[in-house]
Amino acid sequence: QRQLVESGGGLVQPGGSLTLSCAASGFTISSYAMSWYRQAPGKERELVATISSVGSNTNYVDSVKGRFTISRDNAKNKMYLQMNSLKPEDTAVYYCKAAVWWGQGTQVTVSS
Repeated sequence: QRQLVESGGGLVQPGGSLTLSCAASGFTISSYAMSWYRQAPGKERELVATISSVGSNTNYVDSVKGRFTISRDNAKNKMYLQMNSLKPEDTAVYYCKAAVWWGQGTQVTVSS
């Protein structure tokens, strides 16, 4: 059974940092590009960042460039999103994705 499980979300103050993790099981992620998406209440799900299968190429939505870093460790079958300088508008449920498979999401709330 293929699964992706996000962790690391929580409540953080503006300007703070969080690192999200995505742990895969039931398949090996090394064959796949992977992505982080987010969805805020009342908003469409948004592609935040993507990373190529070996991690050599990354892309980010403009709103997070310079603040977020996507990475992966294929040996651990994990992907990460380091989020710095967080803003209230970053508040959303964050999802990891590989191919057609999605995690359940983890809540990130940026608020004072």
